[in-house]
Amino acid sequence: MAARAAGGLVKRPRYIQEMIDQMDVIGVGSLTIVLLTGFFTGGVLTLQTFPTLQFYGAQSQTGRLVAISLVRELGPVLTALMVTGRVGSAIAAELGSMTVSQQIDAMRALGTDPVRKLVAPRIVALVITLPLLTVIADVVGIGGGGLVATSLFGLSMGQFLTSVRDGISTDDIIGGVIKPISFALIIGSIACYKGLSTEGGTVGVGRSTTTAVVTASIVVIIADFFLARAIQYVLGMPTV
Repeated sequence: MAARAAGGLVKRPRYIQEMIDQMDVIGVGSLTIVLLTGFFTGGVLTLQTFPTLQFYGAQSQTGRLVAISLVRELGPVLTALMVTGRVGSAIAAELGSMTVSQQIDAMRALGTDPVRKLVAPRIVALVITLPLLTVIADVVGIGGGGLVATSLFGLSMGQFLTSVRDGISTDDIIGGVIKPISFALIIGSIACYKGLSTEGGTVGVGRSTTTAVVTASIVVIIADFFLARAIQYVLGMPTV
């Protein structure tokens, strides 16, 4: 189904307006929850790690630890899980409702391919907006960590930001963008597939929605491990 959706992008019609509408729903609609998640994740990272670093006299490296943790791992994964819960469930429920109400069959009868009309715009919107949301979560998370470090522990903001700049490399940023693109493909494909394969009326819609969220969340977490290992290997990042 994902391959059919990708192939449909090179053929007419391309449903550009539908893609833009989905970007608004997915990207702008998820902004608040991503901002909150990123800010408090960065804050709790500083809250938990600063005392340990201070014990070893390395409290000046708090910004490095927060930045690396967010950019490499927590930013992409937590953002993907938040979007899965909000957007993946909505996609599965919407397409499931259209399936059980025979709207999908009506589209096929009129000569419209549901995969090109419904699936492709949603996957494209996820692929574009999820990396942007991840970058926003990373930046806000680093800001939240810096705020906690300065307000609760007395670390200067200049010292915190210096350690952030010293800790983040280009490879970290590249890896932090590759992951959400892969997660977007996973979330969109699973949510759309579960929605279009819904059976059993309104009860089936609820079942498909739950299955889509659980499955996508588990696959994202599993894929994160293999992506992290692949990125380490391809970019030549240290593994020991």
